[in-house]
Amino acid sequence: MSLLKPFSKLPALNTANILCVLVRSEVRTSADSWCFFLQLVESEEQLQQNLAESLVEESTFTVNVRLAKSLPLPTENDESRPRVDLVVFIIHLTSELSLQSVEASVKYLDPGYFLGKVCFMVTNARNASVPSERLDAVRKLAASLHCPLLFAEDQSPTGVTNATQRLLTILKVSAGLVPMVTALHLSNLTHCTVPPDIDQPSFD
Repeated sequence: MSLLKPFSKLPALNTANILCVLVRSEVRTSADSWCFFLQLVESEEQLQQNLAESLVEESTFTVNVRLAKSLPLPTENDESRPRVDLVVFIIHLTSELSLQSVEASVKYLDPGYFLGKVCFMVTNARNASVPSERLDAVRKLAASLHCPLLFAEDQSPTGVTNATQRLLTILKVSAGLVPMVTALHLSNLTHCTVPPDIDQPSFD
């Protein structure tokens, strides 16, 4: 198993690298949209494109956004790949496969990433067709890994802007660009929690 490691490479000056894992859904689209890894609907594809552009445009430091459809990453590009400061798993709540793929992908992250360098972002949380059990499963996953859980509103530019600002706050800390604040400290303040009587998933 090839693990992505957070501290295997030196950081770049005033630069942060974010890896957005855009998980494949059941809905298949044409090959020319493959760069955004097969979105559920056109609006979600636009949301993710806007999110990537907004991360670059609204930051006061250099942000490099990398996209992947799943983990592990290809080993042939490992030498040229920059250090990844933050991994964001984007989960489409209308897709059961999206959640399952994320659960499989987290196994390819070195444990060091779960010290404040991973977060989960969900879309379509307000969709009436989404089973409440699926959102509960995402919450349990984020809580079991002590990671933040963010909600992205894909129906308005304001929603994209709010999601971007939340990601930039986490990214800036995880990249070490905020003096006297560590990623682990921020994670302890922002990680998702669930009631203690709810069973937690195991990844052994």
